[in-house]
Amino acid sequence: MDRFDGALRERARAHLERFERRSIPPDGRRLAAVAVVLLDDDAGRACFLLTRRAETLRAHASQWALPGGRIDAGESPERAALRELGEEVGLALGQGSVLGVLDDYGTRSGFIITPVVMWGGAGVELAPNPSEVAKVYRVPLAELDKPEVPRLVTIPESPRPVIQIPILSRLIHAPTAAVLYQMREVVMRGRPTRVDHFEQPVWAWQ
Repeated sequence: MDRFDGALRERARAHLERFERRSIPPDGRRLAAVAVVLLDDDAGRACFLLTRRAETLRAHASQWALPGGRIDAGESPERAALRELGEEVGLALGQGSVLGVLDDYGTRSGFIITPVVMWGGAGVELAPNPSEVAKVYRVPLAELDKPEVPRLVTIPESPRPVIQIPILSRLIHAPTAAVLYQMREVVMRGRPTRVDHFEQPVWAWQ
C-alpha cells in the first residue's frame, strides 16, 4: 500500500523537479488548469482526488474530471487550479502546496489544459459544491498500478490511440485519463512519459 507520508511528498516533488514539461503555445484555444491533488483516505492510503461533474452543467455534464476550469486573464495555471479546487470541492490550499506541473494537453473541444500537481494534506475535509460536482472520490494511487492501466483502443475517426483507465467500475477517458497516466509515470515512477498522442473518445470532441 502506498502510504501518505512525507517520503511520498518528497519523492513526488523530486520527480517533478527533474521533469522537463512541455507547454502548448497559444493557438486560439481557451486556457484551463486542473488540480491533481494527492491526499489520504480513512485507511491512510495515498490517493488522488477525482470528481463526477454535476448533471446540470452546460458542458461535459456527468463526466469524470479533475477539479479545474478556465484560467482568468492575468492568472497563472497554479493560481487557477488552486482557485477552482476551492470553488469545486471546498479545499483551500496555498501556493506552497504546489509540487509541480505536468505537460499541457490540448483537447478536441477547444482547451489547452495545464495539470498542476499539489499536496492536499492528511485528514482534509471536502465540501463539494453541488452546482458543479455531483460526487467527489479519493481514489488510491494503487488503482493506477493495476496491469490493465492503461487501456488503449482504436477508433475509425482517428489514427491516435484512445486512452482509457478503469477506475471505480467505470472507464475514465482523456483528457482526465491522459493526465492521470502521466501523473503515475512522472510523479510516482519518475519516468518522463508523454501523453499528447493519446486521443479522446468522439463524444468528448464537442
